Amino acid sequence: MISSPRLRVRTLRLAAALAPVLLLAACGGGEMEEYVERPPEELYNQAHDAMQAGKYLEAARLFDEVERQHPYSSWATRAQLMAAYAYYRENRYDDAVIALDRFIELHPGHEDVAYAYYLKGLSYYEQISDVQRDQKMTELALQALSDVTRRFPGTDYARDATLKISLARDHLAGKEMAIGRYYARQGQYLAAINRFRRVVELYQTTTHVPEALHRLTECYLALGVTDEAQAAAAVLGYNFPGSEWYQDSYALLTGVDLRPENKEGSWLARIF
Repeated sequence: MISSPRLRVRTLRLAAALAPVLLLAACGGGEMEEYVERPPEELYNQAHDAMQAGKYLEAARLFDEVERQHPYSSWATRAQLMAAYAYYRENRYDDAVIALDRFIELHPGHEDVAYAYYLKGLSYYEQISDVQRDQKMTELALQALSDVTRRFPGTDYARDATLKISLARDHLAGKEMAIGRYYARQGQYLAAINRFRRVVELYQTTTHVPEALHRLTECYLALGVTDEAQAAAAVLGYNFPGSEWYQDSYALLTGVDLRPENKEGSWLARIF
């Protein structure tokens, strides 16, 4: 029995110091994993074998272990990038981006840094969701892929990034169209016009421009702004004369005794 106040204080302090250790031992079933240092090439090759077998999380763990045990070796640098790739293959995109950002920060002049930027762009690109949902990942993909084309022009990575940028921009335009259509159905024509105008102004090379011009014709007519409706249809007819959207716009105008016509003061005239 502990009777001395000083001894009781010492015992309490010792118990407090040992508590975290005891807790860790309890969580681990009372046994601690023995640390065994292994040659970097052995760890790396084992990680590579795991990757080949499709065990991507195991591969990532082993690649991380290369760096943990041999942080200043050339194997560690390669292992950092391979760990990021393993996370990417496992669809652990957040982990991949974290690993890639770290690789880029530590090795900005490395011969494989272009690939690191490209893989980061892919990690965002793979998370692009339906246009009905938030497009934050599309914006991040567009930013990351643009970094590839700007920093490494002429590379295969830049060429593929350019294609994916076009698809990402088309996706963002699709999001604007979805919102614009919703507003138009609700009779909120000014809000709809703002969305369709963004498509025409910001995403001129996308597949959504013909419909956006037609929707502008519809909305302007609904508001009685006939000059802008005629201008939108005229631009549509000039740039996409064979499209069904132009035929629909033409029918709308002729139905109220109007024709597509260029209007000098229209914002559309300034763009096209």
